Amino acid sequence: MRYRYLVPLALILGTAPLFREPHLVEKSRMLVNGTLSRPLDIFDFFLHAFPLVLLAFKGGQDLGRFLKKENG
Repeated sequence: MRYRYLVPLALILGTAPLFREPHLVEKSRMLVNGTLSRPLDIFDFFLHAFPLVLLAFKGGQDLGRFLKKENG
């Protein structure tokens, strides 16, 4: 997946909804407190976190390739 699609997707899903507390923040707080137990909440957490995890993974891969190329 290209960055031009992945970055907006991660920003939109990571901050949705904008009018109150983002779901990712709410679900992360529930995870830390141990109250993330309903299947819908767990699905919602993964739905909103997946693009950010994918972006981090892709960024790490590209950084590794860049560093490998620079070193030799």
